[in-house]
Amino acid sequence: MAALIVQDEPELIALYVPEGAPFDFAPVAPIPHPWEGRAGWTGHGMLGLHRPGDPYSVLVFWEGPERTFSCWYVNFQTPLKRSRVGFDMLDHELDLWSADGETWHWKDGELLDQRVAEGLYTEEEAQAIRAAGAQVRRDLETNGLWWDESWADWKPDPAWRLPALPAGWREL
Repeated sequence: MAALIVQDEPELIALYVPEGAPFDFAPVAPIPHPWEGRAGWTGHGMLGLHRPGDPYSVLVFWEGPERTFSCWYVNFQTPLKRSRVGFDMLDHELDLWSADGETWHWKDGELLDQRVAEGLYTEEEAQAIRAAGAQVRRDLETNGLWWDESWADWKPDPAWRLPALPAGWREL
């Protein structure tokens, strides 16, 4: 998916996917993506906070006509990796979310099970993903948020243009 770089520092990479940002899917993906057929992002956009090396990102979502903060969303994935055209990662399906940063809820555990059944992950890989998720949840419940809560009020620069997918991204 196309995104705008908000911050690119050694300790934090922040990427913004605005409404209408295009996304596409590799033609030889092992399984069809649930968003296949959509042209781009809908809604207020999504801000992703990535610490290099972490097996997850923290996504920030907003809702409603006033663009009010909706939730923190922990997306378990491979660590963000730089590529010639941006950043790569593989979503591990499992997620956590919280509206207040204190009470955390699991999401999409059944999708991880489905990916094991489809052969995308082994049972051992799924167990490792769940163990990493459980550790992150314990850390958040014990130590609180590691990111600055002011990201909940962050707003994109209205002068920013809609990003595009890089030419030839499928051939990479």
